[in-house]
Amino acid sequence: MEVVVSAKTVEEAVQLGAKQLGKLASEVEYEVVEEAKKGFLGIFKAEATVKVISKLTIQDKIVEFLNTLIKDMGVDAEAKVVKIEENLAENGTLEKDIHVDIEGKGLGMIIGRHGDVLDSIQYLCNIIAGRFPKSADKHEYVRIIVDVENYRKKRTDTLKALARRMADRVLSSGRNYTLEPMSGYERRIIHSEVQSIKGVHTYSIGTEGDRRVVVAYGDEVDSTEE
Repeated sequence: MEVVVSAKTVEEAVQLGAKQLGKLASEVEYEVVEEAKKGFLGIFKAEATVKVISKLTIQDKIVEFLNTLIKDMGVDAEAKVVKIEENLAENGTLEKDIHVDIEGKGLGMIIGRHGDVLDSIQYLCNIIAGRFPKSADKHEYVRIIVDVENYRKKRTDTLKALARRMADRVLSSGRNYTLEPMSGYERRIIHSEVQSIKGVHTYSIGTEGDRRVVVAYGDEVDSTEE
């Protein structure tokens, strides 16, 4: 995307062009079409004219990839960036979280069973982000979080409620309970929620793809458990 704008100075024209493109000045490149002219005694004065070109950012690349993927899947939906968070890690590394939401119809195909398709899509997005030229982005680490109409929060709340319910069942019966297979992300939610409940603990069993959380009786983890 590009626009041609004029202003009193080149700098002002670049700022104006960036605003028209919905970008920061640091996110655009420009070509000077005509330098500003002071003229003689105020006569023949001319503004600076520049062509302002939007740089390809990580978020642009991710949205482009997602919308192409969504179209190929035959789903009537669209991806858009809804939030960007910047954090300075303890080691001084500048991190950026890019939150992308997908809205539309027929979104069950994008979510998959318990979010497995959504997790795979997010994984691919993070691979793309990892390969984006570091010189084009000042951040050392960029994380892409893909969601579908707040599915992840709803699923997290459901899993936390499940963890508490299973913990109560274990405490009342003294028996261990094994949950259905879950992704690593979902297992971590269960582990974290049960960790704060006295008298129960969790561990995982099975191979990847069929890995399950066991909610077990007692505070101590057996040496045979993970």
